[in-house]
Amino acid sequence: MASTKAPDSSRRSDRSRRAIHDAALALVTEVGYRRTTIEGIAARAGVGKQTIYRWWPSKAAVLMDAFLDLAGRGAEECGAGPAGAGESGGTTPGIPDTGDLVADLKLVLRATVDELNDPALEAPTRALTAEGIVDAKLGAAFVHKLLDPQLALYVTRLRAAQEAGDVRADVDPRIALELLIGPLMHRWLLRTLPLTHAYADEVVDYAVGGLAPRP
Repeated sequence: MASTKAPDSSRRSDRSRRAIHDAALALVTEVGYRRTTIEGIAARAGVGKQTIYRWWPSKAAVLMDAFLDLAGRGAEECGAGPAGAGESGGTTPGIPDTGDLVADLKLVLRATVDELNDPALEAPTRALTAEGIVDAKLGAAFVHKLLDPQLALYVTRLRAAQEAGDVRADVDPRIALELLIGPLMHRWLLRTLPLTHAYADEVVDYAVGGLAPRP
């Protein structure tokens, strides 16, 4: 009698998780976070809502994992982008170090502008950012899983710049990186003005000018 191969449960679980991730991201983009529900995600993914609750406690948790998965896939497709992928599964090669701090930072901030303006990423990023403000546990997870690994890359590059004499030795890299990231996030979150490559370049010029050794 020919042997019957047992179904691969891990593969089935992976397919279900990916379908749930894709459904969550699609719904948040289409109808917004508030109107996205576990029932809607389950229907879009073709699974029972009990399957979702077995793996995640809330729709916010589903969206968090979906966003990390999306970031990981994006990093794999482009050979891991300059900002890396945190704990999402992609590699994090770090910020380029060509010896030209301004050029390296402009490259990374331009990539950040492109990510923030990407329709596939904008809605879930805004949803997680907004929900993290009112949900302290989710906010902490968002920082720990997504932001901290990326910010650490800036710290590493700025410390290298200090060693090369391009940044003052008394500068705190963790504060310095906020001079770069903060203005982009402010403009993006509040939609005060368009978020462009030209703006990112100016932010770098202003910030590095303040970080450079004084005569």
